[in-house]
Amino acid sequence: EDGWLSMNPVEQGSVDSTHSFRTVVPAEAHRSIRTWICVGATLAEVTHLHYRISEKGFEELRTRTADYWFAWSRHTADSAGIDRLPPRIASLFRRSLLTIRTQIDNRGAILAANDSDIMETARANYSYMWPRDGALVASALDELGYQDITRRFFQFCQRVLPKDRPVLLHKYSADGSWGATWHPWTIGDHAEVPFQQDSTALVLWALWRHFDRHGDIEFIEPLYESLVIPCADFIVRYRNPETGLPLSSYDLWEERRGINAFACGTVYGALRAAANFAELFDDERAATYLETAKELQAGIEDHLWDPVAGRYARRLIGLPGGGYERDTTFDSAVYALFAFGAFPATHPRIEQTMSATHSRLRVQTPIGGMARYENDYYFRRTDDTAKVPGNPWIICTLWEAQYHLARGGPGATDAVLESLNWTVDRAATSGILAEQYDPFLGEPLSVSPLTWSHAEFVATVLQYLRATE
Repeated sequence: EDGWLSMNPVEQGSVDSTHSFRTVVPAEAHRSIRTWICVGATLAEVTHLHYRISEKGFEELRTRTADYWFAWSRHTADSAGIDRLPPRIASLFRRSLLTIRTQIDNRGAILAANDSDIMETARANYSYMWPRDGALVASALDELGYQDITRRFFQFCQRVLPKDRPVLLHKYSADGSWGATWHPWTIGDHAEVPFQQDSTALVLWALWRHFDRHGDIEFIEPLYESLVIPCADFIVRYRNPETGLPLSSYDLWEERRGINAFACGTVYGALRAAANFAELFDDERAATYLETAKELQAGIEDHLWDPVAGRYARRLIGLPGGGYERDTTFDSAVYALFAFGAFPATHPRIEQTMSATHSRLRVQTPIGGMARYENDYYFRRTDDTAKVPGNPWIICTLWEAQYHLARGGPGATDAVLESLNWTVDRAATSGILAEQYDPFLGEPLSVSPLTWSHAEFVATVLQYLRATE
């Protein structure tokens, strides 16, 4: 409580700390302190670790550790062709891989962030596994061959999937227990399980990409029975039969309930993935999943398209007396309509939607970048939303780059390279990427690092390399 270790051989009650260091640094001199922490379930375990360090030597173990992680990140990065990139982008790519790994629990949970600064404003942390974030991170890692890590993630999802309602919940702690949620368990006067349908859908989508990359049939077979079939069958049932669209759930920003464009895009990707798995196992469900995907496509065209605005709406809001109204707020999440296969990036309606969305959400300050959505309130720095529709986000800026790559055409790769350089400019000297940035000062806001930010950078770099190969 007073900032000083009392030097008593044992403490109880309010323990000051476990250890402290004191040294005097003369003028124009320096002092070095070497320290390590041994963690174990028993005193015997930590004692064994301590003596191992003492016997091996601090420098030898530190060098061995550095060499291991250098090789871990360097081998896959080099095999992907990173040497063709400008050095600063290649450096952040390798650092992003290492940063992502620090956020992954060895039991499978891919955590969103482990930054305690957020406690000062949000009174809650990000040290949870969001299935959506985790699936997108796993997909990027799978492209580079880190299947041991991604296997544990998919097995984690299989373990925590509720048996009575096969949808993944808002978030989970690293041990698999439910994470704190701000979604209510009642809608009006009836009970409702709060969930985001994109979270479950993206896990199926990522799982197929995993199998398509690695072909590990023995790993996939039990997950097909316990994860793919229950989730895909639920997706088929949880739809409006008149529109063919999913019923309401919370959006990826965890703020609004409705029939969201992002959920529609990811559900399409999940249905195609489930159909691929069903065909692999000669399951008659494949036809059902493919037919549902077609109906979903038609529903997006018929109901999400707003002819007055000339673009897709970000969601449909159900009305008390039946029917719905379109929410045409500009939102970067409409990118899901092409990103997961529902429509090609060159589809005229997609082109109209993305062109208008990018024009409206571009931050008109020297910092630049893309906002999440129009009039974003989260960590807002100005009320001039015409100039600053929201703070620039790493993932949203890179989504724009991914659209340019998917659409192709003259100047596409140059525009992507500009976005990658913009991302490097945002990174801290340590190579850490935040969730979002101050639109005037360029300082990081919210959590830092955000695992998803680093994963989108890795994914965008890989797409860029394929496009320029």
